[in-house]
Amino acid sequence: MPSESSIFDSPQFQAIWSRIRHIPIVETLQIKIEEFSDGYCVASVPRDKKYDGIYASLHGGLLMTIADSIACFAIMTMTGPDQALTTTDMNIRFLAPCLTDVTAKAKVIKLGRSLCPVGVDLFDASSKQVAVAQVTYMRLDGTPKHFNETS
Repeated sequence: MPSESSIFDSPQFQAIWSRIRHIPIVETLQIKIEEFSDGYCVASVPRDKKYDGIYASLHGGLLMTIADSIACFAIMTMTGPDQALTTTDMNIRFLAPCLTDVTAKAKVIKLGRSLCPVGVDLFDASSKQVAVAQVTYMRLDGTPKHFNETS
């Protein structure tokens, strides 16, 4: 999280950051939040060659995971961290191999009562777009039962 005084200092975003930093994939992939605003999230992930696919580039499945995660964080900027959410579907179009760190930029298309589609653009370190994704989340009532048992 950036150290300079910013939107990150607001109580809402501190609550979101507190929730995000406890998600195991955030630590595993070393996801770094770069920017938050209403319905928008930018994050970067360092490339680690242990996560490369068959052709020595960042594995496409991990690009999907990054898009999925950052989409969720963008929704949290509008709902707060306590809204239970689940991915209903997602698609991704790979445009180029990702040979560097990746930056994901997610923007909520619509915050619906039940469904929330999010567009995610993924870029390499030279700002070349490597993938474009759309992720749809469903807003759920309450906290999933298994969450309280495992957290």
